[in-house]
Amino acid sequence: MTSKVSRSIVGLAGLGLASLLAVELFAGTSKTPALVPLPQKLEMRKGTFVLRPKTRIVVDAASRDTGDYLAQRLRHSTGFALPVVSDAKTKGDIVLGVAPQRAGLGEESYDLSVSPGSVVIEGGDSAGVFYGAQTLLQLVPVEVFSSTMTKGIKWSMPSVAIHDQPRFAWRGFMLDVSRHFFNKSEIKQMLDLMALHKLNTFHWHLTDDQGWRIEIKKYPRLTEVGAWRKSIGFKLDPKASRAYGPDGRYGGYYTQDDIREIVAYAKALHITIVPEIEMPGHSSAALAAYPELSCTGGPFSTDMSGGVFPGVYCAGNDETFNFLENVLSEVMELFPGKYIHIGGDEVPKQSWMNCEKCQARMKAEGLKTGRELESYFVRRIEKFLNSRGRRLIGWSEIREGGLAQNAAVMDWIGGAFEAASAGHDVVMTPTAYCYFDHYQSTNHATEPHAIGGFLPLNQVYAFDPIPADLEAQYRSHIIGAQANLWTEYVPSFKHVQYMAFPRLCAMAEVGWSPQQERNYDDFRRRLAVHCRRLDDLGVNYRKGIPDANAPKTIQLSGG
Repeated sequence: MTSKVSRSIVGLAGLGLASLLAVELFAGTSKTPALVPLPQKLEMRKGTFVLRPKTRIVVDAASRDTGDYLAQRLRHSTGFALPVVSDAKTKGDIVLGVAPQRAGLGEESYDLSVSPGSVVIEGGDSAGVFYGAQTLLQLVPVEVFSSTMTKGIKWSMPSVAIHDQPRFAWRGFMLDVSRHFFNKSEIKQMLDLMALHKLNTFHWHLTDDQGWRIEIKKYPRLTEVGAWRKSIGFKLDPKASRAYGPDGRYGGYYTQDDIREIVAYAKALHITIVPEIEMPGHSSAALAAYPELSCTGGPFSTDMSGGVFPGVYCAGNDETFNFLENVLSEVMELFPGKYIHIGGDEVPKQSWMNCEKCQARMKAEGLKTGRELESYFVRRIEKFLNSRGRRLIGWSEIREGGLAQNAAVMDWIGGAFEAASAGHDVVMTPTAYCYFDHYQSTNHATEPHAIGGFLPLNQVYAFDPIPADLEAQYRSHIIGAQANLWTEYVPSFKHVQYMAFPRLCAMAEVGWSPQQERNYDDFRRRLAVHCRRLDDLGVNYRKGIPDANAPKTIQLSGG
């Protein structure tokens, strides 16, 4: 999608960190637990529950996987091998169960009750139980997130009654792996962090001008050619990344077995993966492999950085659509979710205007402008996806020339009001609040080189995805919010973490917590504790308050 350059990563050392960490587990004046994201309703009660070596985790069939997940997470830090059983509950147990018949428990919602004698999580579905378990982990001392056993800790949690449910159904994070490739283990680490924050949609930007990252059996040159380029590009230090093949070329790709493994891993964390296969623009990597699908026949290269790219599929060539339908057929076999993202942004249309085949298509279809030809392209792909039981989603530009009938819009530059008012679902991801490739300080000397802009933590937190002037009857079409991390200048996973956190903590609260309950000062108090959890998890988050006193700079390693 966007494009622009960097050097080696320069990180930021503890800016005002001491003041942030001088907060106890119970943040805020009311001594409420430091939970991120903030629950819908929380009531403090008297007493504490103490986790002991003999504590059992009692589950029903629908909660077995969450019980196993919780037992494993607790064992790492406490050393307690808590049994996961399906017996009748007794005093001292942690009880997990799905209870859709309970009033107020819908999808992804849960009730969590902690008393001195027991812990009970009831979910509207298995996802709700899982999110209740994530909240439970945040009630325990922060050392519970350590990967090694921690001695001398009293593993207690306060007595509380929590009723919780998400504000939005789509709570997303987009990672661009086309500009820089991140391996299977790194993607799983990102999914783990998303689950901790109750994010449920991973938008995986798999193709673009600089790299094609998904194996397609029918078209092997997509990964043989399109997955690689000669150098790291973007004027970056070659040592800033480890994504090099044995022959020295830069890039990489996921095999179909890799994809299946990652999709299954995400599913266990109640995360849906939405793949993005860019079209009709941002397609230089595909056209480098199959130049006959362009208007000009090539040549094309993936060795690009900056500028507007000519990589556009020929809209007048039926073989283009045959190719894309074959690609999407393999993609849909790998990704079982409802949505397929087709990009649709930043399409330079001049090549269509100079192409005999495209001009013939426009004449045959009664199309007058390049925007109308793009709409024809999107509608044709949408018809194919709909025939396979899937829904098309694309960036704001797919509205140009007329929006496909069943399509959803991912709004980054406007159009949410019009799309929602016309009955289309919208995911809100405007640049002013959601583009995590932007700087986190106006003092650029203290930050890694970024694409530009300025997006501090408080601005992310201030985001309300519902357009203020959208009429009430259309607000249900705003289905969620998403943070986007484009990686032109983000060549390593440590750098990904630095750009994502703690801003993704704020975005998680935007998507989950009631708008009227959110308060930035209270969020910061809770975040101070939450950052200690990120420390124990080994996350390379940005420390400190933006634009405070001049910080010390440090060099981060790549990879």
